[in-house]
Amino acid sequence: MRDRFEKQLFELNTELIAMGALCENAIDSVCKAFIRGDLKLCDEAISLEKQIDEMEQKVEALCLRLLLSQQPVARDLRQVSAALKMITDMERIGDQASDIAEIVVYLPEPERRPEQRHIREMAKAAETMVHMSIEAFVSRDLTLAVRVIESDDTVDTLFREVRQELINLIADDRESGEMAMDLLMTAKYFERIGDHAVNIAEWVEYAITGIHRRDGQ
Repeated sequence: MRDRFEKQLFELNTELIAMGALCENAIDSVCKAFIRGDLKLCDEAISLEKQIDEMEQKVEALCLRLLLSQQPVARDLRQVSAALKMITDMERIGDQASDIAEIVVYLPEPERRPEQRHIREMAKAAETMVHMSIEAFVSRDLTLAVRVIESDDTVDTLFREVRQELINLIADDRESGEMAMDLLMTAKYFERIGDHAVNIAEWVEYAITGIHRRDGQ
């Protein structure tokens, strides 16, 4: 019975890696779409979001089978509970990548937009955080999980810089207001992707230590 349970735990890790890879691919596609103005990549990000939704249902069903198959020990229970929380964040990462793709469709060509260095840096940082958070769970790497959580300050700082740049753009050229709002929403979605990566990392901490840092807050 325990051997079967261990195999299902291994399957859970495998499925989480696959779901995480889909999230990373969705972010990568939408980043490239944003930078290049490539609408085909927008379609790819939207398609990946649907696959992520399907994976969420599959992993959720696997978690429930694990919980019902036998009485799990505390460590197993934490791991499966953390996985259930993580897939919710991964599903939202897919949603936000799709939301960015829908915005990119309406943006002007990249050469007609203002400097976007900070948004590109946000996108790269968020993608890296997602990758690291999934890797931390699979390898049970507490140090890596903490690095993800600490990286959130970088993304937040970049978002504030983007917001100020866009405020200045509107002040200088009111006709750019609509584009500036689209760019601000793009940056906000990248910030939220980073937030979800942090959530995943915090559940990794819980799976390993049994303590969630937000308990009691």
